[in-house]
Amino acid sequence: MGKTIHTDAVDNLFDAILTLETREECYKFFEDVCTVNEIISFAQRLEVAKMLMAGNTYLEISEITGASTATISRVNRSLTYGADGYKIAFDRLNSK
Repeated sequence: MGKTIHTDAVDNLFDAILTLETREECYKFFEDVCTVNEIISFAQRLEVAKMLMAGNTYLEISEITGASTATISRVNRSLTYGADGYKIAFDRLNSK
């Protein structure tokens, strides 16, 4: 069986994230916890997911976001077979 993210350390990380109240607090926290490239990669994956859900092609997504086709495919696999995390986030963002 593969690695699981369900650990006490990950629970603590998520609990810390859930305490953040403003975008500025998120910037401060993630700049301390992640590299700039990691943050940009997270943001790129979110943008790729949004564009896939909107029906954009891989070529369009790659040209606009700079994401590789491997990244786009990985995100698409998550949208199709994943835990619905993107859907939950987008549903909540769209309800604001």
